[in-house]
Amino acid sequence: MRTFKFKTICVFCSSNLEKKKSYQDVAIDLGKELVIKNINLVYGGGNIGLIGLISQTVFKAIRFLLSIIPKTLMDKEITSVSIGEVKPITDMHQRKAEITSNYDVFIVMLGGYGTLKELFEVITWAQLDIHNKLVGLFDIYNYYNSHCFLSLTKL
Repeated sequence: MRTFKFKTICVFCSSNLEKKKSYQDVAIDLGKELVIKNINLVYGGGNIGLIGLISQTVFKAIRFLLSIIPKTLMDKEITSVSIGEVKPITDMHQRKAEITSNYDVFIVMLGGYGTLKELFEVITWAQLDIHNKLVGLFDIYNYYNSHCFLSLTKL
């Protein structure tokens, strides 16, 4: 069995606080796990929603976190107090390039179409040998099956 050692994880997930408290609890638990395992966080947005819960949990424990965010999203996704290192960049393409060079593992949790776009792009880059990093989908409580995709059983 292969074991993986990594220092930095990139997490993409909803910038909204999802209605189910259980989703919020999982986001906080992920942040706590990163702290326990001494893993740094890189993410592509602000400090609101589920990603905000994760980043705040990591930041409170004095772990390194890096937010790489397009300048056009800063007013929408960063509240009055930024946390960790915020690296403003010009556009979404530059964000992807910056993020990819700063993480060892990429994980997507629940989110919308933007979150899925990030997942598919990172998977595509792996297929094209642009990177060889681990990519994972953390499908909390079957979120993607019930929210985003038409299940074949419903046809």
